[in-house]
Amino acid sequence: MSFDFSQELSIDCEKLLETDKEYDIIIHAGEDENVEEFHALSNILRIRSQYFRTALSNEKKNGKFILDIPHISPQLFKIILRFIYCGKIDLKELEGSDLLKLLIAVDQLKIQSLIRCIQEYLIEHKREFLLKNLINILDTIYKHENFTNLWNFCLEIICKEPEILFNSDRLNNLKSSLLESLLKRDDLLLDEIVIWENLIKWNFAQHPSIQKNVKKWNKEEIAIMESTFKRFIPLIRFYHISSEDFLDNVYPFRVLLPEDLINNILAFHMKKQNIDTQPPRKPKPAYDSIIIEPRHFAIFSSWIEKKDNSYHNVKNNPYDFNLLYRSSKDGDTLAAFHSKCDYKGATIVIAKITNSEQIVGGYNPLFWDSSSTYKSTKDSFIFSFTNKDDFQSANVGYSNGVNSIGGFPPNGLIFGGGGGCHLALYVNGWYSNANANNKSYPKIDIPEQFSVDDYEVFQVIKKHSC
Repeated sequence: MSFDFSQELSIDCEKLLETDKEYDIIIHAGEDENVEEFHALSNILRIRSQYFRTALSNEKKNGKFILDIPHISPQLFKIILRFIYCGKIDLKELEGSDLLKLLIAVDQLKIQSLIRCIQEYLIEHKREFLLKNLINILDTIYKHENFTNLWNFCLEIICKEPEILFNSDRLNNLKSSLLESLLKRDDLLLDEIVIWENLIKWNFAQHPSIQKNVKKWNKEEIAIMESTFKRFIPLIRFYHISSEDFLDNVYPFRVLLPEDLINNILAFHMKKQNIDTQPPRKPKPAYDSIIIEPRHFAIFSSWIEKKDNSYHNVKNNPYDFNLLYRSSKDGDTLAAFHSKCDYKGATIVIAKITNSEQIVGGYNPLFWDSSSTYKSTKDSFIFSFTNKDDFQSANVGYSNGVNSIGGFPPNGLIFGGGGGCHLALYVNGWYSNANANNKSYPKIDIPEQFSVDDYEVFQVIKKHSC
């Protein structure tokens, strides 16, 4: 028999931090008027942080290590030190800007688990802050190779809604490396000629002294413009610019382009020659599902807002649906479900029943966990499409607000309970009991026991305008 006292150990370690006895390291965090002294045990810091393993390799002075960390404020370092000692951190009270500073601080201290955690929290809970500050955030994080999730999130938002950047003056101040990262992407939702026009505009902004009339450029001006422009030439998909746009908007700037490229493009348009070209840019699929199509997600959005099935359509869908888990891809185990889906906020589950065209599932407006408790809400629902291709076959049932969502290990998702569930994934498979003693949901067309070909879980996020 094994026992787990990790929680008790965490509490004791936190007490060790608070007692401030027998410390052998003094840390000064902050700078100027905002400096605070912290005391700690070097062995704990070494174990928990690569930064401290390196920084504490020198000899002690008078029995103590002395470290200055001026670029981390005392307020943030206190949060980090507590995490190092006992593994606890509460991000809810921090504003978006402070979370970003905290992320940079933990990267400096090389605390990998916190780097992942803070990025996920920013994306899931501070979406509005990120949307309002996309360009500044990109400018801040692009040198940090560990911020991949946050970097990709920001770039994907701009690619999906490029007017955020390309219809604003902020484009002119964008670093060349950031612009290059955007132009390399296949999912940038802009016509190629619009990308070209914005690139010319950006180039002029970098050299405000150069006249706009390209015909009057001298050799020095051509050389200056070429120096900043040449790195972008391979990124422009010239063969997907119409012949009219090429002649009107690209050809006048031919002094910036290699002569063989100009000749090839002219031959492509005039002689209709076959040339091995880059594929056109394509947006990433709005909904990464292999079970259903975009219209289903519009119906889900209507149900989330307790509207008629057709209240929302694909074009005006007010929610994003981000794939968290697909059983065929991520592993068809209950542990994989909880690893990918717990504490991710509102989610919708879609399952394809084996040997049929029926799909079933449910909406959890709260979150999944393994707390051995039920959560109650009147906003959750279960659904069924008898035939996933027949939208008229849809049926939805909302919770009455009693035992709506269950989190009971070792099981997976549970809708309804206390005498039988209305839709659940247990250890031994999928199950539904429409005649449960506690009727959390109305009876809809879900089989009592069934197997599924695949099932997906999507995080549901309300869209915000920038």
